[in-house]
Amino acid sequence: MKVTSDMKVLVTGANGGIGQAIARALHNAGAQLILSGRRPEALVALAESVRARVVVADLERREDVARCLAEAGPIDVLVANAALPSSGALLDFSEDQIDRALDVNLRAPIVMARHAAQGMVERGKGQIVFISSISGKVAAMGTALYSATKFGLRGLSLGLREDLRASGIGVTTIFPGFIRDAGMFADSGVALPFAVGTRSPEQVGQAVLRAIEKNPAEITVAAFSQSLGALLAGISHSTVTALTRKLGGEKIAKQIAAAQAHKR
Repeated sequence: MKVTSDMKVLVTGANGGIGQAIARALHNAGAQLILSGRRPEALVALAESVRARVVVADLERREDVARCLAEAGPIDVLVANAALPSSGALLDFSEDQIDRALDVNLRAPIVMARHAAQGMVERGKGQIVFISSISGKVAAMGTALYSATKFGLRGLSLGLREDLRASGIGVTTIFPGFIRDAGMFADSGVALPFAVGTRSPEQVGQAVLRAIEKNPAEITVAAFSQSLGALLAGISHSTVTALTRKLGGEKIAKQIAAAQAHKR
């Protein structure tokens, strides 16, 4: 599906750095944007620069999920990008924090996709793009809850893609790895070993454009080592996690969890 000047795209989690990069890529391609996020002050400047409409919504609140879709109106593309870090050992999370992660990272995208797809099917066109994570393919130490939500998005996307195939509606999941300069990992301030590479927020934005235009089932936006690890994990997950531990993954996981604990 070609990105055109009359294409309406809803981007959730637009107040974050990766959401902003996605918005700019879509704007540069000519799309009309509706940006959603919890913090209106973080959206004002971006909305002005990309000539977007803003819908303030906290996707932890179920009533806000429905209201966000209602205020956005008919859309051609849904980019479900909003998420909470949810890093750390599961035993360190309260039940309220678990519920919050599940609501924002998994329930909200499911409900939004369901309602958005209904309108898309009626109009005979549309694309749903889920922003998952490399943690949706490889579950390492300190990612139990986060991986549960991101693996869930993968299952949702693959199943929904088949459900909607006959209607011509596309569904794609994007799996970012370590992203520099913006996003959850970058905000943590954790330094990676020399051999571990990163990708840019702009590359995630370009992946969203590719998802809309080409409708692949999945796109991985990660350095070679993470992409290879994700591929091998499908064959032997235990081998990949054992190698990750030897390369210092346990230390990095603990550092990221500590840096993100206040966002649970």
